[in-house]
Amino acid sequence: MRAVVVDAVRGRPEVRSVAVPEVPADGVLVKVMATGLCRSDWHAWAGHDDVAFPHVPGHELAGVVVGTGARVERWKSGDRVTVPFVCGCGDCEWCRSGQAQVCPDQRQPGFTHWGSFAEYVALHSADTNLVAVPERVDFTTAASLGCRFATAYRALVGRARLSEGEWVTVVGAGGVGLSSVMIARALGARVIAVDRNTEALTAARELGAEHVLLADGTDIPAAVRELTGGGSHVAVDAVGSERTSSDALLGLRRRGRHVQVGLLPPVEGHPRLPMERVIGWELDLLGSHGMAAADYPGMMALIERGALRPQLLIERVIGLDEAATLLPGFDQATVAGMTVIDPAR
Repeated sequence: MRAVVVDAVRGRPEVRSVAVPEVPADGVLVKVMATGLCRSDWHAWAGHDDVAFPHVPGHELAGVVVGTGARVERWKSGDRVTVPFVCGCGDCEWCRSGQAQVCPDQRQPGFTHWGSFAEYVALHSADTNLVAVPERVDFTTAASLGCRFATAYRALVGRARLSEGEWVTVVGAGGVGLSSVMIARALGARVIAVDRNTEALTAARELGAEHVLLADGTDIPAAVRELTGGGSHVAVDAVGSERTSSDALLGLRRRGRHVQVGLLPPVEGHPRLPMERVIGWELDLLGSHGMAAADYPGMMALIERGALRPQLLIERVIGLDEAATLLPGFDQATVAGMTVIDPAR
């Protein structure tokens, strides 16, 4: 099969012919119809995650089952499927309680094993992790759900428990940030979007952001407090840096809720955050690490009904060769939306 292969940390990605993965006994082999190019893939390429090289990235995917292991009961060849980027083991207390996204023995395609920047990908513990893709949802849309959209959905619905009429500040208007804007508006919240890219802010406004703020040296927390009359009820850091996380936290009102979605790699030591504000104002700090397959039905139903339209967030569809070229610079990408790969291109 053709796949994007990286030989070392920050090595030049290349499209090569490699062996098709074996089918796990408890898993499936999926023909990849679409897969997202995400900032998390860049983190793995840059050495911020512990991956074994040579490596094939890719963790947001949708496709068709073409092979099943002997222990798989719920799935068969021909099934249209997607999968969360965190795949639980299926046996621990967390998986049994529907919280596979924090499974201590989790596997992640594109991180713990070869991923979906390829024509085929192997997925483990299929009966726990696979999600059926309805016929009315195309593969490109389904691929956009596995990391950024599902993470944003759970961040706002499951973690922050966002309510109608509340203010939410979304820092970063990339894939997960724009997903957060769309979902927050669908929940009836009032949204402020923050980004350094004017095109991204235009996209955020089109998706329903009531206010947009350009991160060009502006005092973002002060601007948020002025717009909201004291601060947002909820803040989402969809970037993952000391500055963006602090801006999100300092823009909250007293007893506000902060959800950290963007990864904060300890490149120069662990990030310094304004914990005195967290303590003095009794702010809630919440992590959000994807969403288990068990929680997908509610989100998928909203997509089928048209209440959520993640397809609007897809900026472009590219092939494997272009993905290999784009990956090393994806942390600086200015695309206002998601990039999806079609391995057949």
